[in-house]
Amino acid sequence: MREEVKRPAPIHLKEGELLGKLPEKIGNVTLNYKFYPGEDFYSDGVIEDEILKIVKDASRVEYLSIIEERKSWPVLYHLSPLRGNIVDWLPIKPGDKVLEIGSGCGAITDKLSEKAKNVTCVDLSAKRSHINAYRNQDKDNIEIFVGNFADIEPSLDNDYDFACMIGVFEYGQSYIASKTPYEDFLNIMRKHVKNNGRIVIAIENKFGLKYWAGCKEDHLGTYFSGLEGYPDGGSARTFTRSGLERIFKKCGVENYSFYYPYPDYKFPTAIYSDKRLPDSGELTDNIRNFDRDRMVLFNEKYVFDGITKDHLFDVFSNSYLVVIGEDTNIDYVKYSNDRAVDFALRTEILDTPKGRVVHKVPLSGEAKEHIKSMKKSYELLKKRYEGSSLLINPCEISADGSYAEFPFEKGITLEVLLDECLDENDMEGFYKLFDRYLELISYGEECQVTDYDLIFANILVDGDTWTVIDYEWTVEKQIPTSEIAFRALYCYVLEEEKRNKLNLDLLISKMGITQQEAEDYREKESRFQKQVTGKRRSMGEIRASLGTYCVDPKELMEHHLQKILDQRIQVYYDRGNGFSEEDSFYLPDVYTEKYLIEADIFVDGNVKTLRIDPADRACMVKILEISMNGKAVPLQKKYIETNGKAVKAGSYIFDTADPNISIKVTELPMAGENTLSLKMKLIPMPEDMAQDMMGAVKRFF
Repeated sequence: MREEVKRPAPIHLKEGELLGKLPEKIGNVTLNYKFYPGEDFYSDGVIEDEILKIVKDASRVEYLSIIEERKSWPVLYHLSPLRGNIVDWLPIKPGDKVLEIGSGCGAITDKLSEKAKNVTCVDLSAKRSHINAYRNQDKDNIEIFVGNFADIEPSLDNDYDFACMIGVFEYGQSYIASKTPYEDFLNIMRKHVKNNGRIVIAIENKFGLKYWAGCKEDHLGTYFSGLEGYPDGGSARTFTRSGLERIFKKCGVENYSFYYPYPDYKFPTAIYSDKRLPDSGELTDNIRNFDRDRMVLFNEKYVFDGITKDHLFDVFSNSYLVVIGEDTNIDYVKYSNDRAVDFALRTEILDTPKGRVVHKVPLSGEAKEHIKSMKKSYELLKKRYEGSSLLINPCEISADGSYAEFPFEKGITLEVLLDECLDENDMEGFYKLFDRYLELISYGEECQVTDYDLIFANILVDGDTWTVIDYEWTVEKQIPTSEIAFRALYCYVLEEEKRNKLNLDLLISKMGITQQEAEDYREKESRFQKQVTGKRRSMGEIRASLGTYCVDPKELMEHHLQKILDQRIQVYYDRGNGFSEEDSFYLPDVYTEKYLIEADIFVDGNVKTLRIDPADRACMVKILEISMNGKAVPLQKKYIETNGKAVKAGSYIFDTADPNISIKVTELPMAGENTLSLKMKLIPMPEDMAQDMMGAVKRFF
């Protein structure tokens, strides 16, 4: 049984002093303040005022340019249309009722309201709810309840088709004050969906690979806190797959399906399932630290390759999307909506009564023509390659023109086969596959039709059968095979560092491509990418503009070790046989302040000469004090020699990474046990600068 939650008494606006201050309608969106406690209990600060102004003054089509201009993580997070990808693919029907908990600034509401008949939102913040309402003010199917979930929940309907908690379930202990907040939260949500309704949970994986690789925990902004079990507490808790399943079991939930948004649920570009997990080589887009700096402890792409081969992706996926209730018939989704609006689409693999098929779905009205053109492209390419061994995957357009359908073909992409050759250093096998590729795509080269995007990833190989599975960039003109093959190689090498072992010049020469032609092809590819993207910045470019950094820990370690090295000096003893490493030692922590070294060095009576190596880099040294047994040592060559250049007595420039100062202790009054006391300033400098200074000293003197 849930414990009683103590919260501020809700204010009924029609009876309270806030009447008239908060709009109950923004455009067509209804806002309900019956349970609003009178103030917002969480906020991102003034940035929310900025976002509110944006959605008041700008249309949706302007959001992308604003994101690029503002270079702000909150603006990107709240306004990017890619946020909606996480629910866009769900089988929400036009007559469905949807409940969204934690609707915030409306990034998910936007997409839900496009698909459903009615969307009921719940959010604690009035300001965020106003942002939501303004950005969706043209929708007449949204009602936003503003206030605490626990106060609002009893008044919610119990017949929703979908209840969505996108980035919300992890805050269960903030929503529900009980000993078992997550189980209670889920059980409460189950009351509000139909018997055949679905609950949708999107949440970070506590053991997501990005956290092992050096990303900070999303909610706390600290390293490894989720991996370590949140030792310092916090308002959020994420879970592994097993952790979520334990919660489901306690709640009696048996019917659920796991999906795996990639790179994560915030800006997913692909969504995998247990029916269609990623293959080795697919997971390449891993640097996604938009909001915080991160370390890069290892190459996530290579680690993901091993994880997928060993069938562990469900353990290390960065995020989970769980559908509780009837499974969808969709096994895989890939988004291509970081493009110009004319080409934005969704590719999905789904199970149908006639078998597994692939759908390409337009994500805008403008993209419908692009989808319809695929049928014509299929017919043109089929005609060109008729009589060859290169097959073209058939295409049909649905009766209502809402998607293009293709049979699901089995096989391995040519890209994967080529990678396997490189991994095994089988260059003969690589060239054999590439020669076969050239032979097949060159068939019918004289025809006035070409698939410009015949890259290796778009060809499936199943034994001797080669099938083109994606041909959306087919053009009705003749393009030389050499140009198509060059582009395929160029894209192949650019996408993966380890492919640089290829002798690209040899392959280009083999195809008879001149250096000028290669340069022309690269320029043409650049123009093509601008056409496809509509000159929009990629997410990688946006991340770079936000100013977050990726730090290589190896460099950090080197800097740390260098700092330790910089805080010590090395002392050598010559007992008559010269200096040696065996008769030397380090004095650590000799810096008493920046640039100032102070040290007392023990010298026994057998030492002839004492050598001090004050640094392992070029530097300038000024001896301030030097004494043996309390008696000053004269700063003269009779007593002190160096491998540097003396500027004046006691001041030296060293243009070497091995500077040394030798003190002839036999010239000094000695006892059986002695102490050399040293105080000097040391300023490191680049070696070339030290050389210039030494040259200037020579000319001066």
